[in-house]
Amino acid sequence: MIGKAIIISAPSGAGKTSIVRYLLQEIPQLSFSISATTREKRAHEISDEDYYFLTRNEFQERIDQNAFVEWEEVYEGTRYGTLNSEVHRIWDSGRAVIFDVDVVGGKNLKDQFQDNALAIFISVPDLDTLRERLAGRQTETIESLNQRVAKASAEMEFAGEFDEVVINDDLPIAQDKVKRLVLAFLAQ
Repeated sequence: MIGKAIIISAPSGAGKTSIVRYLLQEIPQLSFSISATTREKRAHEISDEDYYFLTRNEFQERIDQNAFVEWEEVYEGTRYGTLNSEVHRIWDSGRAVIFDVDVVGGKNLKDQFQDNALAIFISVPDLDTLRERLAGRQTETIESLNQRVAKASAEMEFAGEFDEVVINDDLPIAQDKVKRLVLAFLAQ
């Protein structure tokens, strides 16, 4: 079964995960697609709930088996991907799949699912705001913070390639706007 897909993409720190969590609470016909990654698990994360944490070898085996809808090396040595089995698990349950992915992953998913997908780019008002949000997480080193901001600057150039762009300068307003977009798409 091929169902509908909601793709929420943004630079790290723009608020996409907060918006996705809100949508999952508000729209019962959505189900979250758990991504696979080779990065280290953070203290607050739960395996097979937040991510499928794989070794580099396990990830490569799945690439060789064509087990991914899409995958990429987001940062050097760190891969992320969407498993075919995860998408079909959700569609087989009769729900629409929602993705919380980086910008390249979002573009790749939109290319795969085309008209069956709504791709929304979450933007920040400016890079200074993004830097403040990332620093506020207290999960980044100075080096990783600078790396994420530089990557975000490049990712912002792709906003126009998404179906919709929502600027997150006020989270409740952005959440409401995205909710309305998703509900209209699901009603089609």
